[in-house]
Amino acid sequence: MQNIEEIYKQHSKTVYKYLFCLTGKEDIAEDLTQETFAIAVKEINKFKGQCKISVWLCQIAKHLWYKELKKIKKQKNVSIENLTEEIEIIETTEDIVCKKEEKLKLFKDMQKLDNLSREVVYLRTIGNLNFIEIGEILGKTANWARVTFYRAKQKIREVNENGKENRM
Repeated sequence: MQNIEEIYKQHSKTVYKYLFCLTGKEDIAEDLTQETFAIAVKEINKFKGQCKISVWLCQIAKHLWYKELKKIKKQKNVSIENLTEEIEIIETTEDIVCKKEEKLKLFKDMQKLDNLSREVVYLRTIGNLNFIEIGEILGKTANWARVTFYRAKQKIREVNENGKENRM
C-alpha cells in the first residue's frame, strides 16, 4: 500500500476535478478535497483494494458533497438548481437571461433521468471529463459511460420533442 502522501500527490487533482464538477465552485471543491483526504487517512485501513483508489476517494468526496448540500439546504432552504444558477459568469443582461433559461430547462430535463445517467451528463458536460475518467469515477467502463451519455442525450431530446408537440 502506498503512503498517504503519494496517494495525495497522485489523486488530489482527480478528486478536485470531480468535486468541482459537482459543486461548480473552486473554494467548496478545495475544502471538500482536503476533507476527503482527511477521511481517507482515518479510513485507509477499510480500503480493501477491490476498486481503484481514485474511485474510492471520489466516493468519499461524493458523500461529503451530499452532506454539504444537506447543510446548505437546511441553512438557506435552497434547491440544487438555484445553487447552480449562482455560478453563471456575468456577460450582457440578454446573454445572462438566455443562458439562465436554457440552463434551467436543461437541469429540469435532466431531473427526469435516473441518478447514474444524470451524474454521467454532469461529469461530461460541466466537468469536461472524458469517458475513461467518468468510467473510473463511477466504477464502470468507458464504453458504459459513452452509451449512458448517449442514451441520456436521447432521452432529453425526446422530452423536448414531446414537450414541443404538447405545446402546439
